[in-house]
Amino acid sequence: MMANDPDEVTSYRLVGGEKAVRELVDRFYEYMDTLPEARDIRAMHPVDLTSSREKLFMFLSGWLGGPQLYQQAFGHPRLRMRHFPFPIGIKERDQWLLCMCKALDDMPLEPALREGLARAFAQLANHMINQGE
Repeated sequence: MMANDPDEVTSYRLVGGEKAVRELVDRFYEYMDTLPEARDIRAMHPVDLTSSREKLFMFLSGWLGGPQLYQQAFGHPRLRMRHFPFPIGIKERDQWLLCMCKALDDMPLEPALREGLARAFAQLANHMINQGE
């Protein structure tokens, strides 16, 4: 939920707002689209990543404490339910995290913020696992 206080410090503001969140998403999908190590999660996505990019941007905006764009457009994210049709195990989680952590590393973030976001993304990715290995 977006803070009522425009001066409240959120991860969204600390990363650099809308422009930075879009950059993070673009870098994430560039890695997913090009790294051989991410081929399994890439195969779960449509050929054209335009919609995927926009939905992740909208979700991350709200997840980081900015505008609740995803919720406004689609309702509650219900991430596990929306991802349930896709077999997500340890391998897929690790591939997703590889791309996201590489994208985070590309961003001009304070080390403590980057580490905190990496931990939060790891928790989020763990939550998506729906398959045993």
